[in-house]
Amino acid sequence: MSIPTQISLVGFIANEPDLHFTSAGAEYLRVRVGVEQWRKEVDGRSTKLDPTFHDMVAFESTAREMYARFRKGDSFVASGYAHEYEVDGRERSVVKEEFVARKIGHNVTRTAYEVQRRRLTAYHLRR
Repeated sequence: MSIPTQISLVGFIANEPDLHFTSAGAEYLRVRVGVEQWRKEVDGRSTKLDPTFHDMVAFESTAREMYARFRKGDSFVASGYAHEYEVDGRERSVVKEEFVARKIGHNVTRTAYEVQRRRLTAYHLRR
């Protein structure tokens, strides 16, 4: 059996998360994220380049938790997928891309925090 995988994105929150609601009342969150870029030099050193910026979206419980827990500047690790969509422009359509975060957490290599563990249930103890 193969290990189920998704793509990941490591970056930082570039603006305050913005929570929205669909006409049916479902939550979704949009945020701009930055991704640090590095170039490997011939001598083995790495040179930090300007970050690239991208759109991220999350839905339902992930959107609620992101809105409650993330602020501008926070470092994160997210798993999900890239989504391309078409937007009508003035003269022609433009293809855009966003990262859809299914799961997200703070990047432990850049964030100081304490873990508050929940009490284990009988289901978790059987595993």
